[in-house]
Amino acid sequence: MGGEERFGEHVAVRRPGDGQVAELVLDRPRAMNAVSTELGGSLARACAALGADRDVRVVVLTSTSERAFCVGADLKERNGLSDAELVRRRPVSRSAYTGVLELPMPTVAAVHGFALGGGFELALSCDVIVADGTAVVGLPEVTVGVIPGGGGTQLLPRRVGAARAAELIFTGRRVEAAEARELGLVDVLVENGRDREEAMGLAARIAANSPVGVRAAKRALRVGYGLDLRSGLEVEDAAWRTVAVSGDRAEGVAAFVEKRRAVWPGE
Repeated sequence: MGGEERFGEHVAVRRPGDGQVAELVLDRPRAMNAVSTELGGSLARACAALGADRDVRVVVLTSTSERAFCVGADLKERNGLSDAELVRRRPVSRSAYTGVLELPMPTVAAVHGFALGGGFELALSCDVIVADGTAVVGLPEVTVGVIPGGGGTQLLPRRVGAARAAELIFTGRRVEAAEARELGLVDVLVENGRDREEAMGLAARIAANSPVGVRAAKRALRVGYGLDLRSGLEVEDAAWRTVAVSGDRAEGVAAFVEKRRAVWPGE
C-alpha cells in the first residue's frame, strides 16, 4: 500500500509499508515551508483525504526542509496583498490548521529547525510533538503586528497554562529545544536528525493498537478537556459506549484470552 500522492506542488501524503501510518509532508524546502495560499489549500485537501481514509491509523506531519519544520505564514506573499485580499484568503489559511487539528486519528509532529508562528501552530494542532535538538519554536506574530491565527492563542495555554502562554505570545520570543521540552512546548526531545525516525516509530506503536479505541480516546481527550469533571466523565462514557460494542473490543478481548496478537477489524 506504499506510494506517494501529491496535493498541489508543496504537500504530499506518503503511505509506507501497510499504509496504517501516513506521512503528511510539507514540501516547500526553498521557502522553509512558509504557508502560502497554495500550500494552505493543499494541506487542507490532504487532511480531508486522510480524514476519510479508514485504513490510516496515525498521521505523522513532517518536513522536507533541512532548516525548518515550518516558518509560518508566507510574509512575502502577504506583503503584496491588499487588506481585502488578505481577509478574503483567510478561510483558506485557516482551513490548513483546522484540517490538521480535526483529523480523527492520532497525529504526531516531527519537528526540527524553525517551527515558528503558523509552523508551530501546525505542530500544536497535533496530539504529540517530537523534536530534535535543532528545534526552535515560538509564536512571534505580535512582532509583525498580528496575532496567532492558526489556533495558537487557544492551543498553547492548553499545553502550558494561561500565564506561560501569555508570556510567550506577548513577547514573541523564540524558544530553543531544551527549554521547549522543559516548558512542555514539545513532548519528546531526541538527538539531532532523528525527529522523523522517532515520530514514525511512535506512530507505529500507536498504530498497533485498536484503531477504534485510539480514535475514541482522542475524541474523549479533545472534547472533554476543559470541561468540569462531571461533564468530562459523560464525554468519556459516550466514547466508551462507541467501543464497547465494536468488533475491535471483541477481537481485543479474544486475543488476550487466547494469548495471541490481535487482528483489528477496525470497526
